[in-house]
Amino acid sequence: MSEVTDQLTQEQIGERLRVARESAGRTQADAAEAIGVARTTLVAMEKGARRVKIAELQQLARLFGTSANGLLRKEAVHVELTPKFRKLGENEEKAVTEAAELMAQLVRAEVELESLLGIEHVRNLPPERRILTGDVRQQAEQHALELRHWLGLGLAPVADIVSLLELQMGVRVYSRRLAAKISGLFAFDESVGACILLNANHPLDRRTQTAAHELGHLVSTRMDAEVNEIDELESSREEKYANAFARGFLTPAQAVRQKFAEVTAGSSSLTRRHVIVLAHIFHVSREAIVRRLEELQLTKRGTWDWFKANGDITDDQARQVLGDADKSDRLKDEAALPVSLKTSLMAYQAAQRGLLSEGQLARLLHLDRVQVRDLLSDIDAEESGANAATSILR
Repeated sequence: MSEVTDQLTQEQIGERLRVARESAGRTQADAAEAIGVARTTLVAMEKGARRVKIAELQQLARLFGTSANGLLRKEAVHVELTPKFRKLGENEEKAVTEAAELMAQLVRAEVELESLLGIEHVRNLPPERRILTGDVRQQAEQHALELRHWLGLGLAPVADIVSLLELQMGVRVYSRRLAAKISGLFAFDESVGACILLNANHPLDRRTQTAAHELGHLVSTRMDAEVNEIDELESSREEKYANAFARGFLTPAQAVRQKFAEVTAGSSSLTRRHVIVLAHIFHVSREAIVRRLEELQLTKRGTWDWFKANGDITDDQARQVLGDADKSDRLKDEAALPVSLKTSLMAYQAAQRGLLSEGQLARLLHLDRVQVRDLLSDIDAEESGANAATSILR
């Protein structure tokens, strides 16, 4: 243990204790009581002004739901996301707290495995754009259009926003089953980059909208953690901006006008078939495309409400128009797994190289040992079926 502590300064150990305490939702008074010292002493320890004894470190690790080795290991990553959400103040619901802690766990596992395996996470984030005085929706539309050009999209529809975020921008995107009212979470930390958690219980088109909404926060207010809830009122300029940005990014005005003219050519009214085709082209929900048409004054205000009051536009009708081919939804499939495919492969390599034990992986991934053993065995069976013909050239 002393060898490990020699690799870190007292200030670094104190900072790790603080982050672990806040991530576990414990106060300084809780931590001080657990080790039998005054709160002022605990404050001094977190600042690095007072050396932490081994016994104290072990007691604090147990209180924070981790291990002393996990706190002190040189390559261990201490992701400070959960405290960011606690600072939101109004979001004290259990569902929000659980979702924030889940996001921190997912990020922590991925980042620590990357660190152990020497994998560089490449970021390519756009410049941050401040929300200025004036028409916030107009600013959002302009910024969304500029980002599209920065990414080389032009006016083309966004077929897979998650791949765009992950591959072109280096955003860490996760999908897990969350409480129904939560659409998604966004957080940014200098050490790990931008992170988005989407609700796998929601349909693909809603998750697409949520991802675009969180992208708006990444562009405009990335240092502020954000929880996106269903049917949340636009209570601030930041929320108005994010919603308008999402519409502008997924359904750019010029492209919508062009496709609307093509699809409805010769028609005197907007039909269900028109709506289904336009929603399919832009990979958004049927409600989202009609609301956008209303906003762009391509159809009357209240058109969507009329459809809802007169039989709606159903999935069966969409299948009749588009056929039976289902959209692939890889993130929804991954959400049923104990860990993501990417994280499971990194965990397997860490185990193979002897970097992490079965027990350490269980703690890192928040699984029991049986689950870890099954995960590693499944991948090992696939690896053993490979041969020299499939070797990777490096």
